[in-house]
Amino acid sequence: MYEIPLIKPVITAALKERVTQVLDSGYLTEGPVTREFEQRIAGFCGAARCLAVTSCTTGLELALRALGIGPGHEVIVPDYTYPATASVVNIVGATAVIVDVDPDTMLMDSDALEAAVTERTRAVIPVSLFGNPLDWKRLNEIRQRHGLYMVEDAACALGSSFDGIMTGALADISIFSHHPRKFITTGEGGTVTTNNTEWAEWMHSYKHFGMGAATSRAGSQFSRIGTNYKMSNLLAAVGLEQMGMVNDLLAERRKLADVYREKLDGADGISLPAITPDGEHSWQTFCVFVPERDRVMADMRAAGIEVQIGTFSLHMHEAFADNPLCRIEGDMSGSIRAYNEALALPLYHGMTEAEQDKVLETLKKVL
Repeated sequence: MYEIPLIKPVITAALKERVTQVLDSGYLTEGPVTREFEQRIAGFCGAARCLAVTSCTTGLELALRALGIGPGHEVIVPDYTYPATASVVNIVGATAVIVDVDPDTMLMDSDALEAAVTERTRAVIPVSLFGNPLDWKRLNEIRQRHGLYMVEDAACALGSSFDGIMTGALADISIFSHHPRKFITTGEGGTVTTNNTEWAEWMHSYKHFGMGAATSRAGSQFSRIGTNYKMSNLLAAVGLEQMGMVNDLLAERRKLADVYREKLDGADGISLPAITPDGEHSWQTFCVFVPERDRVMADMRAAGIEVQIGTFSLHMHEAFADNPLCRIEGDMSGSIRAYNEALALPLYHGMTEAEQDKVLETLKKVL
């Protein structure tokens, strides 16, 4: 255990009571609590529909299948991301085209994205990494010019926005994670948002074994092959209670990030990633760039402060580098810089300024 952890899930007495109510009801599978959680996410994001699923990964797969993407198609993804972003492309049988990220924002490089488009390209999975929103002005230009689907891996980006529009209502389909490192968590799970009713209905059917609309179990008709990607009432109860605090939690995260940014201004050896212009960050993760990141990380952990790498550079891993269903485009200089230098600092509900000061004092000391 660390004296200062990377993150703490928000577990209140009211949350425990809501979970207990579900347990007492005996209705543990997907049901009315899940429906309410979906409605809360959709309303918060300004999206027409939301579907709760088992994870962000299965949500991404669901989105690609709903769009008819499969063998013979290409999907462009960033190199600097969690492996799930690219893995789902292969899972549906398509080719993942991996491109570099901007060295300042760590988001997909739009020029690299556009240069990688071919006649087989059907979709792009841009990642709103760490809660930094994507530049939808540029992405929409690319989407319209090439006729591509935009499936946003918004795993970390609930609560962020671009030009006043919430993440979750900007892409064709957006997918959020509710893993325990996310400030709105369900333990494990994800949510999928879209404004397209047809896609939403297809995804709803697919995650229910391919079942069509029915008024009774006996009258159920299975219209397609599907699987089970349902989120239970039990998990949804955790997320639903946290969604009641979402604006307060976001405000606190932004305040903590502002303190970090103010106190790091001009610090030797430390630089900050850029925020997308016209975007509002949700600060799921607060990252800095530091030299000798691995050594710094080890020294800070030894001092009782939990820090972590940002994420992974896919081209460095055998699963993607030696794979006939992956094509790597470019030298990945931006991704390599992010992988080698990005360090995630502690940021959690209830964190005190004294704790932030200790994080920063230790960081400056070990550089």
